[in-house]
Amino acid sequence: MERGYDPIALAEVTRRIVERDGGRKYYRFRGGRWYGGIATADCVGCNLRCIFCWSNTPRDNPAMGWGFYSPEEVYRNLVKIAERRGYRLLRVSGNEPTICWDHLMKILELVEEDGRFKFILETNGTLIDEAKAYDLSMFRRVHVRVSLKGACEEEFSLLTGARPEAFELQLNALKHLADQNVPAHPAVMLSFSSEESLGKLIERLNEIDPVYVRELEEEYVFLYPHVKERLRRAGIIPKVAYEPDRVPEDLV
Repeated sequence: MERGYDPIALAEVTRRIVERDGGRKYYRFRGGRWYGGIATADCVGCNLRCIFCWSNTPRDNPAMGWGFYSPEEVYRNLVKIAERRGYRLLRVSGNEPTICWDHLMKILELVEEDGRFKFILETNGTLIDEAKAYDLSMFRRVHVRVSLKGACEEEFSLLTGARPEAFELQLNALKHLADQNVPAHPAVMLSFSSEESLGKLIERLNEIDPVYVRELEEEYVFLYPHVKERLRRAGIIPKVAYEPDRVPEDLV
């Protein structure tokens, strides 16, 4: 993927591969320690190509033969894991959940109808416009975590290969969510950021909503073998990075 691609266009290309008859491709269902314990459905397909991403084959090869799951099947799998492990949190992760919007909305409807769980929507935010933020405002059991890919346009483009101006889509998502009173917070990958760019990001977030500054979550790269290789090939050296204590959690 060459630098300068359009994440919106790539999302549509990807959606046509990973969505069928209301179902979406998933490559595993698992429990995990994040957020103190959460049931996770790892979906296939993303509209960004982050150089530090731990997802590997499912992101870059969405046409491979993973199975399609209906929203009801996804929810049943998540609930089974959550009940077995005593979790109260659910999520779709692994790639970009918002690519298959109607599919995601049905999952959230099931969360709402059940009433026992909270859903953490982890997203890069590039696809959340005013209409989608309004859709999310209809739910009371959803919290949105917008993962910013760097602290500014230049870092975003370096790390994702996408057009620099697409970074604005991420910030706009936070604004749309704030306008619709959707519970949300930003997370930002800081392994490649300068203090100056972080300072400017904080100023921009403060203009959107001061709450986002107080709740800003810092992310740092984990050096899984395939991530190390990507960074080596790109000639990019992180300022701060961590060796993982283990590989990403196994299929449950």
